[in-house]
Amino acid sequence: MNLMTGKLYWPTTLAEPPRYPELSEDLLCDVVIVGGGIAGGLCAHYLMKHDVDVVLIEKGWIGEGSSRANLGMLQFANDKSLTSCLRSFGEERGRRFYQLCRQALDQLEIISRSLTIFPDFQRKDSLYYASQPQDVESLRIEYENLIQHGFPVSYWGQEEIESHFSFSKPAAIYSKGDAQINPYKLSVGLIADAAAQGMRVYEQTEVVHQKEEAGDMLILTGKGSRIRCKRIVFATGYEAQALKRNPNAIRSSTSAIVTKPVKSFLGWPKACLIWETARPYMYIRANEEGRIIVGGLDEPNTDPKHREMTVLSKRDLLLEKVQALFPQLSLEVEYYWSAAFASTHDGLPMFGEQKDYPNCLFSLGYGGNGTVYSTIGGQIIADLIVKGENPDAALFSFERPKFASSTPKSSLS
Repeated sequence: MNLMTGKLYWPTTLAEPPRYPELSEDLLCDVVIVGGGIAGGLCAHYLMKHDVDVVLIEKGWIGEGSSRANLGMLQFANDKSLTSCLRSFGEERGRRFYQLCRQALDQLEIISRSLTIFPDFQRKDSLYYASQPQDVESLRIEYENLIQHGFPVSYWGQEEIESHFSFSKPAAIYSKGDAQINPYKLSVGLIADAAAQGMRVYEQTEVVHQKEEAGDMLILTGKGSRIRCKRIVFATGYEAQALKRNPNAIRSSTSAIVTKPVKSFLGWPKACLIWETARPYMYIRANEEGRIIVGGLDEPNTDPKHREMTVLSKRDLLLEKVQALFPQLSLEVEYYWSAAFASTHDGLPMFGEQKDYPNCLFSLGYGGNGTVYSTIGGQIIADLIVKGENPDAALFSFERPKFASSTPKSSLS
């Protein structure tokens, strides 16, 4: 599956990633993880804590699937606002979802600082601004709900925004405790450390068939090797839709740019994370090299040929948008790409079992907060395998009920 096109940045940040052999023999293990990206790496991390005998296989190279197109922004806030979550899922479930995202940020910091390959984890504040005046009322309601449920946010009016930033917006929510990360180093580092703990890893190894046999699962690879195991975890990101199409999944395309380094971030205090109420939204961060990383311009067209045809125009438009916010900075794009993306209709990622796939679990962290979601998913998947249950699994189940919500959509939904 053609997941992306363009000139990618993240692989340039790790000159010599670990490499693993192609599977050329038959194996026996407890769990097979299919997918060597962030989701697979996090499942491996949590399973190895329980001394599970794990084999991880990746049809390409570790970390070089959709994880390469991730911008590495980590937030407790989501594409679906807390206000919309409370309305859609009820107060208990809506609050719990946001609490799990906040806890996942803390987990990611602990994990990052334990990895041999440090993934450049850094705590950051976030500015979430109203894209237009008519978004202000919804933004204010969102702020009040966040405060009421214990999240570390402040409400900024236009004057306060202007006093800090080089641009003016009618209102914003300023959040503490978010973060950013190098997603490529994270996926590579997670799997390298799990391998050091005894997990067997194989690259260039594709699953062509799996079936239940005598109570076990049997995997057949493209080169004819067989793996017998108790459970299979599919952490294949957007490619999972080719295996089983989920009606809750929304497939689309997104774009990103990375600039050449700038010397300072004038008009951008602390180089905080920035995003907006518009849908689709633009999101902005910087890294330790002084590069500005911008994403957005999502669209429902998923045709790889369309991505190839529009990647340069999307590059130029993203540069134009970020330059309008920071006219005092001289910006030049060095890397750019367009990539496959997936979200869900109800705003929640999907973890757990699916009908017609016995002894299989799926970790699909779909949505704009995919790394945070995959952290939640890794814990749920590990608990379901080791303990047989997880208290939050039902919220993210593929068979979850359609939570009733007759509330009109707002710009924050």
